[in-house]
Amino acid sequence: MISEKRYELILEKLRRDRSATVLQLAQEIGVSESTVRRDLIALDGQGLLSRIHGGAVLNRQVLSAHEPDMDTKEGMNIREKQAIGRYAAGLIRSKDFVFLDAGTTTLQVAHAVSGEALEATYITNGLTHARVLCRKGCNVCVLAGQVRQRTEAIVGASALNCLHGYNFTKAFLGVNGIAIPQGFTTPGIEERELKLGAIQSAQECWFLADHSKFDQSCTAIICPLPRVGIITDKVPNPKYRTYTVIQEVGAD
Repeated sequence: MISEKRYELILEKLRRDRSATVLQLAQEIGVSESTVRRDLIALDGQGLLSRIHGGAVLNRQVLSAHEPDMDTKEGMNIREKQAIGRYAAGLIRSKDFVFLDAGTTTLQVAHAVSGEALEATYITNGLTHARVLCRKGCNVCVLAGQVRQRTEAIVGASALNCLHGYNFTKAFLGVNGIAIPQGFTTPGIEERELKLGAIQSAQECWFLADHSKFDQSCTAIICPLPRVGIITDKVPNPKYRTYTVIQEVGAD
């Protein structure tokens, strides 16, 4: 079992029970106690849990691995997401080759595309994003892979393999948590791999996140803060500016 999967199982156990012993975790996951201890050290170092004598407790800022569905998330922080989407769409030029990640904030980019951005080429793993762009007459391609019903995102090995064949001028990504020192995080390993693949394939990359995503952490670390810039409505803590480029856009 890969370490990322063990991390998910450990954190899921701690979400249910708040705390657990090394023995309990070893029995539930089916690995040795020494492996659990090493995993707890790693997760403690990431700030996702706190080790105690004989076990661990979950840190309060760690988000649930179960994301709300698209309908629920689309109704949250609407004005902020719209402002972020408009700003990001304004960065797109006619000759750009753009990766647009799945998610409700990135969806606002598709809604805001206008002018010369309509002439750009788009690759996306978001089904709704593709539909919106197609209706605007954009040149858009969709990654091949498995669709997650809850988020309507295309994920999996096939999608990741498709992504590695591209060289994007710009990439706009969604994110579930931004924190110091954990960096950018997301609940699932497959989403993490896809986002990291887009970062590696893009010349310019931005995470789009409203203020509620700051000081939050999920189980899968995408990359450290200095790796990618952030477009947000506002930064709750100015200390984040010492780690990466941040563009605040406000909200109407």
